[in-house]
Amino acid sequence: MSSVLFQMLRSVSLKRETVPSFTEYPFTIPAVRHLDEIEFHAGVTFFVGENGTGKSTLLEALAVAAGLNAEGGSRNFLFHTRETHSPLHRHLRVVRGAKRPRDSYFMRAECFYNVATEIDNLDVADAYGNRSLHEQSHGESFWTLLSERFGGGGLYLLDEPEAALSPSRQLSALALVHRLVREKAQFVIATHSPILMAYPNAFIYLLSEDGIRRVAYRETEHYQVTRDFLNHVDASLDALLGKDDLFEDE
Repeated sequence: MSSVLFQMLRSVSLKRETVPSFTEYPFTIPAVRHLDEIEFHAGVTFFVGENGTGKSTLLEALAVAAGLNAEGGSRNFLFHTRETHSPLHRHLRVVRGAKRPRDSYFMRAECFYNVATEIDNLDVADAYGNRSLHEQSHGESFWTLLSERFGGGGLYLLDEPEAALSPSRQLSALALVHRLVREKAQFVIATHSPILMAYPNAFIYLLSEDGIRRVAYRETEHYQVTRDFLNHVDASLDALLGKDDLFEDE
């Protein structure tokens, strides 16, 4: 049976006719201004690009349009530390699939402390391994969320999940995502991690000053820069730092 039948998000586009002005934020962001239509993979879709290109802004708007809290969490999370999200969600046309998600969750690295606090306030730690996320390191709490809270048939929007994960944990996260995709979960992930975005057959959308375009994994700057640096560490350091006696072995 085609995995498309289990797809919860099909596509998103900008309702240009409702945009008040393309000279106002967030419509001044090139990737938003030029947003035509993004088709989502039934398994994993990535948003990648330089800082400031609109990855988090678009993912946040998609989360709010899906009924999730702008600061993170599930539909049951209604807290607001500060109203900072943009009005972009009101101008998105989201096409959903025939299947409704069993669960949905928005995880954003910058607000994770607030989410952990709300989990304690709601007394729902049993869904997160029966241990407060505040009693764990930043990386442990991220991993607990991924491994304990997420399940098959869920829709998961993740904003830079690699922020607190070591390289080995990112590899473990890849395996976890794959298991959940096989159980009909769907992911949309904004990331800088060349490890995560290596997930096979995923759709990768590059957000840039020129707009949004789909690219292959090996076309991404993340892959190319990381590959070149690791293959030529000494030459790369010489080019970046220059030859200096301070860096010579005594």
